[in-house]
Amino acid sequence: MKRFWPWLRLLLALGILAALGFRLGTGAFVDGLRAVTGPSVLAALGIGLLTTVFSAWRWCVIARRLGLPLSLKSAVSDYYRGLLLNAVLPAGVLGDVHRAVNHGQQSGDVGRGVRAVVFERFAGQAVLIAVGIAVVFTQSTLPVDLAPSGGAVLITLAVLAAAAVFVAKNARARRAVLTTWADARVGLLSREALPRVVFLSAATLAGHVALFLVAAKVAGSTASIGQLFPLIVLTLLVMAVPVNIGGFGPREAFLAVAFNAAGLGAAQGLTTGVVYGVLALIAALPGVFVLFRRLEKPEVVRESTGQRTEKALAFAG
Repeated sequence: MKRFWPWLRLLLALGILAALGFRLGTGAFVDGLRAVTGPSVLAALGIGLLTTVFSAWRWCVIARRLGLPLSLKSAVSDYYRGLLLNAVLPAGVLGDVHRAVNHGQQSGDVGRGVRAVVFERFAGQAVLIAVGIAVVFTQSTLPVDLAPSGGAVLITLAVLAAAAVFVAKNARARRAVLTTWADARVGLLSREALPRVVFLSAATLAGHVALFLVAAKVAGSTASIGQLFPLIVLTLLVMAVPVNIGGFGPREAFLAVAFNAAGLGAAQGLTTGVVYGVLALIAALPGVFVLFRRLEKPEVVRESTGQRTEKALAFAG
């Protein structure tokens, strides 16, 4: 199943886009590509710089708490490269995987390097989910059709229960969970890290919302910020679904449904999604400058790690 899952995700994303094109026509896609202008490109690059710096800073906070060296300059560079890979490769997470493994290799602890990136991405999603829950329960302008159903909640609880049972019965899974929890308490949930991580996550979320607002205006939407904000937050949640082609797929489908339910027009939602996808790719383009940067050789990392081990043994002796 693992062998076919990447192809299945690709086919699902293509199916979603094909269904949208059949239902709404290709004009919305073309309009989205034509709508991008010079000022919107500059806005995308500026907003992208801010969100990337905030995200990289969040990564630095967590990595350093876990004892992994990471400068803000290196973090921003690696984050840009990860964003570009996420934008151009299927699934939208391969850039994060590369960033995690590469930093783990350079630091001499791949496992902890991977957990640092997982915590960093989890923190962003946790703040987004919190804002999404607040939107669902407080926004009177949110269409009822977009609120999560009881069935969806039950399915989520069932999946969590099944995962808990699996962990309880599998010794290896229990060890992994305990190790992850121990690092999470230090790198993410400590009094020193948590306030900064929450602030940086909120700032990053504000940047993503701002880019979506730019995309909506460029696409020709006349809706107010109050109308667009709840739809944007829910769209950002949908974008976490790992079934897309460079980010395109579920995002456009949800925006078409959401805009239609809000009385803004399905075609307008689709065009907004296309514009956002183009602007997000533009925002990640600085990653080209570091994409083929020479990385530190693993041999050097292993040698420095070995030297530290020898010094520790000598001290203990």
